[in-house]
Amino acid sequence: MSDTESRATETRLAELEHRVGVLEDMAAIRRLHWAYGYYIDFNRPDEVADLFAEDGCVVFLSGEYVGHAGVKRLYGDWIQGRFTGGRPGPVDGLLLDHFQMQDIITVAPDRQTAKGRFHGILLGGWHDDFQQTREEFMPQQFMEAGIYENDYVKVDGVWKIKRLDYMMQWQGNYEEGWAHTTAHLQPATKTYPEDPLGPDRLLPASEHRKTWPYRQDVPMHFAHPKFGIAFANAVK
Repeated sequence: MSDTESRATETRLAELEHRVGVLEDMAAIRRLHWAYGYYIDFNRPDEVADLFAEDGCVVFLSGEYVGHAGVKRLYGDWIQGRFTGGRPGPVDGLLLDHFQMQDIITVAPDRQTAKGRFHGILLGGWHDDFQQTREEFMPQQFMEAGIYENDYVKVDGVWKIKRLDYMMQWQGNYEEGWAHTTAHLQPATKTYPEDPLGPDRLLPASEHRKTWPYRQDVPMHFAHPKFGIAFANAVK
């Protein structure tokens, strides 16, 4: 084999190794997000927080919950307090199932960061015999859907969530349906600690997100598969 052929073979092998690595990264990120879905289904805030980078954050209802403490405040104090009476799940009589689907994952060329878009659908509510933890403003049965545009980072070789950005698309009380429902969850107006369950900071007014029946576009991080036109921020 000539030097030219040898170099070509080495280049080809390096390209193949990179492509396999990217596929492994995509599988790991998909598993990471799906694990997130299962942990929030069963109300396990500590396990949820461990999926995030130390400086990671969650964007929810126009607020940002920052770091592991913020993540635990949202998925522990806020969600457990509102739905489970402060207990980890599963909880008798409570349905809180998040279905994660339609993933599109884009890994950066250096394989140290990535972006992912997922669609989430939630079915929730309380059985007639177990309504002690339901707050008065919450419907007994409800449905919800939203879109995630997330950022991921590799920390010591392990993929972590850097920024989980969830934008609700609609909510519907089960009996009335989404055609007759105004979202029972509204954007945050106060931050922690003024609101003990609030986010660490609010999104700027220009990025404020109204909830159903109002709709907002969720820009796509990825390029069009045919034309290569970037609809939103390119992976950095």
